[in-house]
Amino acid sequence: MTTTELPELSGNVALVTGASRGIGYGVAEALVARGDRVCITGRGEDALKEAVEQLGSDRVIYVAGKAHDEAHQAAAVERTMEAFGRVDFLVNNAGTNPVFGPIADLDLNVARKVFETNVVSALGFAQQTWKAWQRENGGAIVNIASVAGVSASPFIGAYGVSKAAMVNLTLQLAHEFAPQVRVNSIAPAVVKTKFAEALYEGREAEVAATYPMGRLGVPEDIGGAAAFLTSGQSAWITGQNLVVDGGKFLNAGVE
Repeated sequence: MTTTELPELSGNVALVTGASRGIGYGVAEALVARGDRVCITGRGEDALKEAVEQLGSDRVIYVAGKAHDEAHQAAAVERTMEAFGRVDFLVNNAGTNPVFGPIADLDLNVARKVFETNVVSALGFAQQTWKAWQRENGGAIVNIASVAGVSASPFIGAYGVSKAAMVNLTLQLAHEFAPQVRVNSIAPAVVKTKFAEALYEGREAEVAATYPMGRLGVPEDIGGAAAFLTSGQSAWITGQNLVVDGGKFLNAGVE
């Protein structure tokens, strides 16, 4: 989408974490496409700059930093408020999965890193947006969880446990932030991103064949779901975990 194709401004502003590429970028793209202004975050400044250029620098800004850094969380929210005057929506997408293998052999320091990035950072950003704008003005939060958080996940156990925590964090925030702020989560199955390459690289057709929809997800699939959950069309939905899996869980039944 070019700048000349952008719709009129909606008046809403979103902060999307981990959005220089992959699912986060797909979410930012969907929100910009409906007229929102967006602040994106991520670790790599060059990648963020490129993303802003692609999304439209008149409507998108970035703040580089590590998601689990409280100073970065505060800076991202502050910069959003300075640039746009509000922060209606928060999409917590930043995540990490630095290890594959049995959870029984997991280095506990690695486990701590996974939880800091995948769960504690999401809570930190939610606290920041709540205090800066949403407590008085309302809005919505969407946490990007995973199907790994609602089932056993061989070889990515720590990631799955952290995403299960993300689903429960969604419930806690939905309860505490109501009625001002709606809080929901999205649990994708395998989405074609650099982050998830290890789960399908070199065997995409084989993996896709296990999905009733016959393909893996793409970032736009999650972007559309996030756009819905931050829209007026979902005004009576909160505390829910939306599984977006191409029908993958349908194959869990007895055959």
